[in-house]
Amino acid sequence: MRRLLIVFVVCVIATSCGIGKSSVSAAKKYSPSQLQKDYTLYQQILEEHHPGLYWYTSKDSMDYYFRAGKEQLTDSLTEPEFRKLLSYVTSKISCGHTSIRASKAWGRYSDTVKLAKMFPLSIKAWPDTMVVTANLNRRDSILKRGTVITKIDGRTTVAIIDTLFEFVSTDGYNLTHKYQSLSNRGFFGSLYTSVFGLSETYHIEYADSAGNLKTIVVPVYDPAKDTVSRRVLRPIRQVPQPSRKERKLQELNNVRLLKIDTVNRTAMMDLASFGRGYGLPQFFRHSFRALKKNNIGHLIIDVRSNGGGSVSNSTVISRYLAANPFKISDSLYAIRKKSPYQQYIQNHFWNKLFIFFFTKKHRDGFYHFGYFEKHSFKPKKANHFGGKVYILTGGNSFSATTLFASALINQENVIVVGEETGGGAYGNSAWLIPDVTLPETGVRFRLPLFRLVIDKSVPKNGKGVQPEAPAFPTVEAILRNKDFKVEKAMELIQKDKERKTN
Repeated sequence: MRRLLIVFVVCVIATSCGIGKSSVSAAKKYSPSQLQKDYTLYQQILEEHHPGLYWYTSKDSMDYYFRAGKEQLTDSLTEPEFRKLLSYVTSKISCGHTSIRASKAWGRYSDTVKLAKMFPLSIKAWPDTMVVTANLNRRDSILKRGTVITKIDGRTTVAIIDTLFEFVSTDGYNLTHKYQSLSNRGFFGSLYTSVFGLSETYHIEYADSAGNLKTIVVPVYDPAKDTVSRRVLRPIRQVPQPSRKERKLQELNNVRLLKIDTVNRTAMMDLASFGRGYGLPQFFRHSFRALKKNNIGHLIIDVRSNGGGSVSNSTVISRYLAANPFKISDSLYAIRKKSPYQQYIQNHFWNKLFIFFFTKKHRDGFYHFGYFEKHSFKPKKANHFGGKVYILTGGNSFSATTLFASALINQENVIVVGEETGGGAYGNSAWLIPDVTLPETGVRFRLPLFRLVIDKSVPKNGKGVQPEAPAFPTVEAILRNKDFKVEKAMELIQKDKERKTN
């Protein structure tokens, strides 16, 4: 069975499928009949296979949204316009693993358009607040990092955020993930342009340092002009290129890195992914050996940007920290094994094979993955860490990262610091997530095949794992570029040390 699983994983990684158009452009439009064909297929596949389609949204409501979306397909649309409509409907499923992706042809086209104009600002958003974090227009001395924005082109920031939220998928009713998505570099500008259109100038209302509201007109960011200006002003310098080994090391360090302060017996582990290909089991083994060797008493684990990945990897690190045996799910099942739409679903043969060999049909008619429903993982004995652990979480903490936080949050020596996780605390729809490619436009959408209930005792309220030590953004923190969550963890460490010495 184990050997078959290895063969399955290798085949899934090596195999891919896609149905797409060979050429596309920004002006290319698809006829209503083409769009309706793709839309009907999109709806039918979701209704046939999505295990959480009606988890947070009733069937009557989803039928309404499906119908409302289809009624808009009366005129020709470009691919971005069609994707915008699909994103709106998809967000109503309330599943963070179900989202719309561009066609492969559009991706190739985008690669050739390197100097497209863009909305100039990156922002950090939280309830009732929007703050500038970066400005692509380098000569703008007004809208600098930390500037509070109150309106854009006459629209209040609250109204803008409420509108954009309608196009962002999330688990359940989780708003932290939506706010964080808008705050991720480049996301706000891209979605704002998609929803409201691209302008040559933007009227920005902002609060100055005295709190007075002022308005400034800023130009769209034009990289062609900016590139030309920089070439004139700056001489071209030959920069030594890193070796292949150096590039690989940098790539790994960007994903997982352990920093140890031997003087203060404190360490920080950055984990940006639980994905395969980063040597995480070996990294964890070496890291926890080093923690034990250096007698580390306090460990900060930063999973704020960790969108998930392999459950095997998240389980490995959990075993180094868990005080008692733990499960990662109370139920895990798929609702279908076969599909009449298999030609559109990526890796359908291998997914079907997985369901055939590793699940069993129960009385409820679903295909349950019994191993993870029943198996308890034991803590590791070698180099097990029993000191204080501070897990930093936020809206980007998703999927397998939520499993990691859920497995440890009730442990006495573990404190979750920061903000609510983006992934649902009760569960999600995920596990196997193939792309579905629509035949007329080539637009793709992610289709989770399994429904996972992490802990049935947790209220099914559509929220993520809640922090035990909240640390929320402030205008001052953004202005000073403070890492307020790390500061909160260090504050807790200091208090713990003082308590032990008293």
